[in-house]
Amino acid sequence: MGITVRRLEDRAQIYEVLREDRLYAAYAIGDLEPALFPDCEWYITSRNGRATSLCLSFSGLSPDRVFLMGSPGDLEAIVGDLLRTRRAYFSCRPQHLAVIRRSYSLRKTQVMLRMLLDPEKFSPVEGAVIRVGPSHVELLQDLYRWYGNVAFAPYQLEQGVFYAVESDGKLVATAGTHLVSRTYGLGIVGNVFTHSDYRGNGYATVCTSAVVEELLSQSMDVVLNVEESNLPARQLYEGLGFEVYCPFVETLGVRGGLAGRQVRMRD
Repeated sequence: MGITVRRLEDRAQIYEVLREDRLYAAYAIGDLEPALFPDCEWYITSRNGRATSLCLSFSGLSPDRVFLMGSPGDLEAIVGDLLRTRRAYFSCRPQHLAVIRRSYSLRKTQVMLRMLLDPEKFSPVEGAVIRVGPSHVELLQDLYRWYGNVAFAPYQLEQGVFYAVESDGKLVATAGTHLVSRTYGLGIVGNVFTHSDYRGNGYATVCTSAVVEELLSQSMDVVLNVEESNLPARQLYEGLGFEVYCPFVETLGVRGGLAGRQVRMRD
């Protein structure tokens, strides 16, 4: 029996596929939350009634985010023919890169690590931090402008968990979450940044510790991403108790002028 390609809109069906590797698929699972789901397009391939691959295209950030899991060969039927985004950050396993390259020019490819925290190994670090809420959004955006490459949107502040160090009425260091899925019990730590004038004081550590502590208090699985080559950040996270779960790849793809094959979709 051949391959079947479908677009899925039922969250329960999508989660059944994602839960096969729940921690690798953490971001995609977070996008099942009602506030984010309208910005998603989900496609799966199947053979003999069993899902073999999945693709998520998320338009809630700029550029779009695309997540891939499953059989590289079967993903070609989605990435090559159905994925409509022209420019996107891909998150995938290394073996998926060849599939993406057939339709996209790749730039800024980075090897990443997904890290997981065992609650019993959490080693908190105390410090003077404040809980950051929607009223702090302008101060937080001012801080992130110093970095210039933070994937932050105000909805993350409204729906997530953020802490910061304050000095003279300004936020000088912060840590937060990329996603919080209370439905599925996942908290994804991210957006960690310290102003260059305030580095070396352990501020990023105390902010991250506070975020993790709140997520654990809600009985969530806590994960994060870090570049494999970013040794200082890895040491920070390892000091709090995080361990490597799996490697993956992030890359920016710009779609080329390749004509896709025609694929028959089933309703």
